[in-house]
Amino acid sequence: MSCNFNLKKNLAIVLSIIMLLAISISGFAETWQRGDSKGPGRAPAQTFKKSPPPSGQRSFVDSRYRHNRSYPVRGESFRNIPRDHRIVRHGHSRYYHHHGVWYHHYGRRYVVVAPPIGLFVPFLPLFYTTIWFHGMPYYYANDIYYRSTPGGYVVVDPPQGDVSEAPPASSESMENRLFVYPRKGQSQAQQDNDRYECHRWAADQTNYDPTATVPLGTSANQAMRARADYQRAMAACLDGRGYTVK
Repeated sequence: MSCNFNLKKNLAIVLSIIMLLAISISGFAETWQRGDSKGPGRAPAQTFKKSPPPSGQRSFVDSRYRHNRSYPVRGESFRNIPRDHRIVRHGHSRYYHHHGVWYHHYGRRYVVVAPPIGLFVPFLPLFYTTIWFHGMPYYYANDIYYRSTPGGYVVVDPPQGDVSEAPPASSESMENRLFVYPRKGQSQAQQDNDRYECHRWAADQTNYDPTATVPLGTSANQAMRARADYQRAMAACLDGRGYTVK
């Protein structure tokens, strides 16, 4: 009788152990199925909320005169600017140019700015639009207007009045560009200074300033004659300073 009781007791203990093992195995399998499918022991897959990417620099599309080019807005700053930028000096200041965008160095940043009126540049932006006012060509890019001047171009005020995107019939004879060669090997800084001083002298001599707005009521012929006088004065001044002008 005692032997049967002990046998039943031991059997109950064994059955209890088997049931506990079965419950443990079932729970482990359920956890494995909810976890990473790569295998047991992997933590359940977690979903992380991605932070939004940083916003880019502010820019605008300049669609005036169907220019249709994108530029950073004035006041935007950059730690670095493209390596192929060009440096233009104006007085004691340096301006940096790249594809129609002008920068000025403030502290450790390059800030997008508008170039000063009267700034002489020996080039035009890579992309520009030509417009016509009183029969004279203006070159436009990034809300900046340029006019041709001996040896290069100069930043000018916007023309006041109706402009045309189509050249006049006799436009080929109106620009009369002068090409200036430094026959004494003058440095770029010296060339810029000489051009600016000769520009001021020629404007005083002829009462014509290509950097200023053409007065209202001036005909195309009057503007063309005044420009021709100005260019002759510029050529004479530059020749006297050691330049060949053609």
